[in-house]
Amino acid sequence: MKIVDIRAVRVVPPDRPAPAGATARSWHYTAEVANPMSGYPRYKAHRSLWLPAWEQTWCQVMLEDGTRGLSSTPHGRVTAAIIDDHLAPRLVGEDGYAVERLADMMFRLTKPYGSGGLAACAVSAVDLALWDAKGRSLGQPVYSLLGGPVRDTIPCYATGNDIDWYRECGYSRFKLACPYGPADGLAGLEQNEAFVADARARVGDHSDLMLDCWMAFDVEYTVELANRLRPYRLKWMEECLIPEDFDGHLELRRRLPWQTLSTGEHWYGVQPFQWAARHQAIDIFQPDIAWCGGLSTCLKIADVAESAGKQLILHGGGNTVWGQHFSVARACVPLLECFQSTDPGVDPADAVSLPGLAVPANGSLVPNEGPGFGLEIEDEWIEGFFATL
Repeated sequence: MKIVDIRAVRVVPPDRPAPAGATARSWHYTAEVANPMSGYPRYKAHRSLWLPAWEQTWCQVMLEDGTRGLSSTPHGRVTAAIIDDHLAPRLVGEDGYAVERLADMMFRLTKPYGSGGLAACAVSAVDLALWDAKGRSLGQPVYSLLGGPVRDTIPCYATGNDIDWYRECGYSRFKLACPYGPADGLAGLEQNEAFVADARARVGDHSDLMLDCWMAFDVEYTVELANRLRPYRLKWMEECLIPEDFDGHLELRRRLPWQTLSTGEHWYGVQPFQWAARHQAIDIFQPDIAWCGGLSTCLKIADVAESAGKQLILHGGGNTVWGQHFSVARACVPLLECFQSTDPGVDPADAVSLPGLAVPANGSLVPNEGPGFGLEIEDEWIEGFFATL
């Protein structure tokens, strides 16, 4: 089944009224969160002060039978240019069902300027759109193409700091965004401990509690904080170090043998996870399916995880149809992360902008059964990223 067109697009659904029912503003817009730039006062208060304001990039793949596949990745015109200028011209005319061949081609095509980072995001978009097109052309959900679901439902956890609201929504597993880092000194350490202690008191002794550190710490700070937080029984500590600090990850493993450690959302391709498995550096692999190279790469990472006896929990997997379909079809995936950014009081189902995205109920989720990834996107919502279609 030949590919006849690949291009970056925008998906612009109709405007909808703002969801009703908010009782407070979401933590996502108001809370300080420790991050790699926390040491710079000008940018410390919020990630929005320094992250690029690029829009979402969608990729459209058209097959010769008229089937269209769609997916998305971040970073706007940068990833869109890689798709349109480099990847698309080399893949058009290839067999759209041969997704593994195409994934290998893209991995090699991007080598001259690096296959990670922005390039991996662009590759992810094309790869996911190819899987969507293949599933739609064959009339099968993507999880069926992967061997079918390994469970009827998949448990979810909520990421965010409005935990009382998440409990009302039916969650019993919670991941906090750590507020302070090394730049905040001893006072920050004490505030972090008080923050986690309060959360543990709110959720009780029988709920899972995790801490997302988002590349904000160094080894010494992580060790000190982990020891302070040991009484609160964190299920795991996540992404404590910058992703390139491989020696630091090994040092953390040596000095914190009792603490489950996770990372991987800013690792690209399968190779960093192979390294982590070989050195037993981390316990839980956390790639992002829309950043690391797409579904094809995640399948390879899952193989590494299973062979090493590790778990794989996608970064933000519950917030995308691609993450949902992958996760329900792999035995090494025990949980889905559902990042919470809507205001407390707003029904999560009312905040979904694209039909076909399943929403957790009572802390678990069942992916849609539609062909491909099952998104229901109307033709008139799609427009070219750089030019008209």
